[in-house]
Amino acid sequence: MSEFMGELLGTMVLIIFGVGVVGGVLLKWSKAENAGWVVITFGWGLGVVMGVFVSGTASDAHINPAVTLAFASIGEFPWEKVPIYVAGQMLGAMIGAIVVFLNYLPHWRKTEDKAAKLAIFSTAPGTSNEVRKPLQNVVSEMIGTFVLLFALLFLVGPNNFSEGLAPLVIGLLIVVIGMSLGGATGYAINPARDLGPRIVHAILPIPGKGGSDWGYSWVPVIGPIIGGTYGALFYRAVFAAEFSIAFWIVTVIVVVIILAATFHELKDDSVQKKEVEEKVV
Repeated sequence: MSEFMGELLGTMVLIIFGVGVVGGVLLKWSKAENAGWVVITFGWGLGVVMGVFVSGTASDAHINPAVTLAFASIGEFPWEKVPIYVAGQMLGAMIGAIVVFLNYLPHWRKTEDKAAKLAIFSTAPGTSNEVRKPLQNVVSEMIGTFVLLFALLFLVGPNNFSEGLAPLVIGLLIVVIGMSLGGATGYAINPARDLGPRIVHAILPIPGKGGSDWGYSWVPVIGPIIGGTYGALFYRAVFAAEFSIAFWIVTVIVVVIILAATFHELKDDSVQKKEVEEKVV
């Protein structure tokens, strides 16, 4: 089996379990309806475990473009293989989303909530438009993926877990990221996980669906790529004292984004306080 096929099948399995658990929780008349966030985080975590086991037989089991790019940025993965891996991940994510659509075929028509249907396939910030703020949302995705890569490199590096145990520990890492940090944006932390199923949502004849929210689609792509790359570069700087040019460039980018997001949040807070004061007067 080729590396391309390994990434395709591994990512497909990840999405079948991950998008599938969200579908079970959100779709009407599903036996898992309203099972909650904890079930979703464990579903995604176990989906990663199964995806890594499947793809690990033929590839490096990245099943995530942010991981592929991060490993390439620190010289742990050849750049010439990046397009092959990312293509496999994207195609696998789309196939996995189609499988989930078919699995819940009679449930789509019974579910009236258009936002819930989209949420099965892709991520969105919080539960209100009050927290839909692109720069702040990018920061959340950056943090989640930074933690993913920073911890992942310790798990597969200095701690030297056996090959059979490593996927289980990585799955637990995904669970804890989801529980602790995922509430802000739905923790895509994987561009293929969001973009692939979002494309499928746009093209499939899902009964009563709404738009695919393309205005937000760049956030769960750019955030994880920047955060994951910085997580890998930061790991290398801390563990091996390698402060490369790439490390300093990405550091500047990260700091600028965080400062801009903080400034916008403070500005919004100031405007809201002023509006409240005007109402009181």
